[in-house]
Amino acid sequence: MNPSASIDIDAPLDQVWAIMLDTERYGEWNPFVERAETAQPAAVGNPIVLHVVWANGSRTRSPERITALEGPTTDASGTTTARMSYVYEGLPSRLGLVRGVRHQVLTQRPGGPTSYETVEEFRGPLVRLAGPGRVADGFRRHAEGLKRRAEERSPGSSQPEG
Repeated sequence: MNPSASIDIDAPLDQVWAIMLDTERYGEWNPFVERAETAQPAAVGNPIVLHVVWANGSRTRSPERITALEGPTTDASGTTTARMSYVYEGLPSRLGLVRGVRHQVLTQRPGGPTSYETVEEFRGPLVRLAGPGRVADGFRRHAEGLKRRAEERSPGSSQPEG
């Protein structure tokens, strides 16, 4: 099972991307990853330690490495996309038991909302022990938090700045 989540966000893609890259402020809006430790600015090859909060309130640290930061680009049709990816580097990965790569992709068609999609590509003999269901729940909470944060800051929004 590859946990995933998606949501439409009524904010410009550039704004959503900026929130995703501002890892030092994750604790202000992200109920799943309360902290993300990485050198600033985030860059491909940088280690990143995610401080994860599961739905039951328990916490864990997840060592990762940034493998892709593809900033917003617009194609001939006017569709803009951006992508952030990182690979899990914890002990189960080093032992070949659980490997994971998380992708977060933004897409915005002209005049439309920003679509946020995330998926963890799991593989290895102990994937079921990684808790794909609880990861999917975390991804959903992360997506909802990102939506709230971006929409509260979006121009023309009636909500106050937060």
